[in-house]
Amino acid sequence: MAKYYLTAFSKAGENLLNEVIEAGDDKEASEKGVERLQAENLMDYPSRVTKSSGGLVHFHP
Repeated sequence: MAKYYLTAFSKAGENLLNEVIEAGDDKEASEKGVERLQAENLMDYPSRVTKSSGGLVHFHP
């Protein structure tokens, strides 16, 4: 399992969510990130899921 980082921001740039996700691949990490954003009611905020190596897996402006 690889580590991925989920971050959601307010429109002002404040961190609303900053968590580590473990997933087997990029697709699973993206799906887990979206599920977590839905659970926290943060789907309308800018968000991203990045790999621990720095690659972007999910981005919502």
